[in-house]
Amino acid sequence: MTSTPGDRLEIVTAWDAATPYREWRPEILVPPTFRPAAAPRVFVVVNQKGGAGKTTTTVELAAAWAAAGYRVRVVDGDHQEAALSVWLVPQYPDGPRHSLRSVFFDECTLTEATYPTAFEGIDIVPSGLDLARVEYERPIGAEQALAAALAQEAEQAGGRSPYDVTLIDGAPSLGLVTVAALTAADEALVPIKVGGLDMKGMASLHRTIRSVQRKTNPKLRVGAVLLTAWDKSTFARQLAAQVAEDYPEAAVVPIRRSVRAAEAPLAEQPIRLYAPEAAPAGDYDQAAAVILPAKEAAA
Repeated sequence: MTSTPGDRLEIVTAWDAATPYREWRPEILVPPTFRPAAAPRVFVVVNQKGGAGKTTTTVELAAAWAAAGYRVRVVDGDHQEAALSVWLVPQYPDGPRHSLRSVFFDECTLTEATYPTAFEGIDIVPSGLDLARVEYERPIGAEQALAAALAQEAEQAGGRSPYDVTLIDGAPSLGLVTVAALTAADEALVPIKVGGLDMKGMASLHRTIRSVQRKTNPKLRVGAVLLTAWDKSTFARQLAAQVAEDYPEAAVVPIRRSVRAAEAPLAEQPIRLYAPEAAPAGDYDQAAAVILPAKEAAA
């Protein structure tokens, strides 16, 4: 995964609200309050509404960071469709198979539930429909289960995570598994589809993130908001301004709409491999470089 998609967006520290509509172009907002991440880092990709682009965002950021030389693990936290485990198929060895549900019920460690994928540098903790058991059986300490599993893994590895990046794909709900993911993460990455219903759902997500920050994870911060299926429109501009106001510490990245990109999951490949010429391939590549710069750039 060494290819670097083209078609770059301009990076700015503030948007010019006076720019005439005809001259307006998508730009990546990196405000002065933004702080790039450093490895090792745990991210959760979260939005309680389905169709926002969470799984695509998880796959593309993972692929970009793997291409930059990081060792990446993705965690499938969505029991409803388990789309991540279908897209990045786990390469199971012979013997028992574990999943994220197994970790919540103390049946194995996080390391034992982690498997390689077909893509170099990317491993996965898979999930299936049985992850829903966590929501209705509510095992003891479930909200802290992922944080505890990550801490145990780091301790066994000598005090540091064996992965540069752990990227948790959250479910399209704000249930127990999602709260556990937010509790375990250093940063939340929020994909929002450019549409009115998604804008209405932002308030609920905002309250949940702030509640987790107060109650279970004071270190959590919002690292980036990704405006998926972006098209040039007045509404897109309004949405971008709103999220920049709600999360002044976060980068705001437009991810442009592309039919070719929508075909990538069926090919079981990241967009950067399936359609590197598609605009989203370049947009996600830039987003990854902003959120967690390549090792040489961070040095």
